[in-house]
Amino acid sequence: MEQMENLYDVAVIGGGPAGLTAALYLARARYRVVVVEKDHFGGQITITAEVVNYPGVEKTSGAALAETMRKQAEDFGAEFRLAEVIGLDLSGEVKTVRTSRGSLRCFGVLLATGAHPRMVGFQGEAQFRGRGVAYCATCDGEFFTGKDVFVVGGGFAAAEESVFLTKYARHVTILIRGDDFSCAQATADAARNHEKITVLPNTVVEEVSGDTALRFLQYRNTKTGQVAKYHAADGETFGVFVFAGYEPATELVRDLAELDQQGYVLTDRSQKTAADGLYAAGDVCAKPLRQVVTAVGEGALAATELERLCSAMQAKTGLHPQRPVSRAEEAAAPAEAGSTLFTGDMLSQLHTVFARMASSLVLRLYLDETPLSAELRQYMEELAAQSSKLSVELGDPADADHLPCVRVCRSDGSWAGLAFHGVPGGHEFTSFILGLYNAAGPGQALDEESRNAIQAIQETVDLQVLVSLSCTMCPDLVTAAQRLAVENPSITAQVYDLNHFPDLREKYQVMSVPCLVVNGGEQVSFGKKNVRQLLELLSQ
Repeated sequence: MEQMENLYDVAVIGGGPAGLTAALYLARARYRVVVVEKDHFGGQITITAEVVNYPGVEKTSGAALAETMRKQAEDFGAEFRLAEVIGLDLSGEVKTVRTSRGSLRCFGVLLATGAHPRMVGFQGEAQFRGRGVAYCATCDGEFFTGKDVFVVGGGFAAAEESVFLTKYARHVTILIRGDDFSCAQATADAARNHEKITVLPNTVVEEVSGDTALRFLQYRNTKTGQVAKYHAADGETFGVFVFAGYEPATELVRDLAELDQQGYVLTDRSQKTAADGLYAAGDVCAKPLRQVVTAVGEGALAATELERLCSAMQAKTGLHPQRPVSRAEEAAAPAEAGSTLFTGDMLSQLHTVFARMASSLVLRLYLDETPLSAELRQYMEELAAQSSKLSVELGDPADADHLPCVRVCRSDGSWAGLAFHGVPGGHEFTSFILGLYNAAGPGQALDEESRNAIQAIQETVDLQVLVSLSCTMCPDLVTAAQRLAVENPSITAQVYDLNHFPDLREKYQVMSVPCLVVNGGEQVSFGKKNVRQLLELLSQ
């Protein structure tokens, strides 16, 4: 039986509930499966603060539910790769999935890329995105503490997130285009009956405006034609959160699969698409209900159909991917070493990354007398204890601003251009580790065109990435900025946890993360970006 290191039974594109469920079922059935995710494992559910309608789970957060799913799949031997899928070749019996970290070969592909928030298109929406217009209550709600907030939408997300926003906002006004909410009665009633929420049906936003932040909102009743205007009090601002549905992430398969008029993938009852060997599950599919429970069901169904496909292809081709190996024992072994900060699962992943690092790095700490500095020191010392390729040293606090700070330095003491201000936990843990891997080499794969474009930048560029550790969109921009800094010594990438540095929030009027500040304010941009998008921004 021929075995190939990069040969899988199934490649799952997308690490949300649908993809994670499929990976669990396939690995449990002893098929080799890899989940490829470009942002973060868990998908859109991770931005949901509270999940109360998942059967068997009385109450949890979206992030916790997704992490449980991922760990279940990993325990059965599913593999995970942070990378961007850049192309598919579905010809032949063995398919090719091209990623930013190299190509994978497989018998079947499951598309589980989900969908991303849809813009409404009112005047000023794009201009004030990140300066008052937001799309994620979990990521950005805290920025509107004590302020008025308007929510655009009438579905599940609008109703649920409006209630969540009352934790921070002075008052929430929901603007619904239709006559009423379009979600379940219980969900709608929770918003409608909340003392801090006002619901305005048959209402659309016409315009938002301001200076460095939102100051003005105009909306209109579609039945009466009456126009209302909201002006923020002197010196104040407000927020507009848009929950107007999603756009499917189908760019990869536009020329391969059949799509409906909205761009969603059409499948048969077994989740098979019109393309041979390609299945789809979750929010990327055309369907009447988009909930985590339906995504899970579709992922399980697709997995069982892919099992039949892979079994037949193994018999036909004589190719047999390596059987998955449970990682439960691997994860438990390092946990016994006594780590107080990292779980056995985290340590197992760390050891895999550190083993691939080509050179040693120094984690140089700039500290003050605060508890946060003590936390950062403990964090870095325990991290360095996991590999002989990492060491910790103390730098002069006078040489750095916004303490505490850790700079990633080469073995000769020179700065590699990467720094984190605060403690890189939450969603920034993975991006920090990827930064180490890229700085030490060989690093993540990078196409030649992007590498040449990065190295062609001759002027000094300082990239400040302002993040929240709870934000699921921030790591993409952080990783991209760090990639540029690693490839070009004229570029630096410094990440700041805004929770600890309110002066930066005020200076740049940040009301949404991630926020990118170029050269101290020459450019200020909001939203996640990959390497190519960041290069395009810098070329402007």
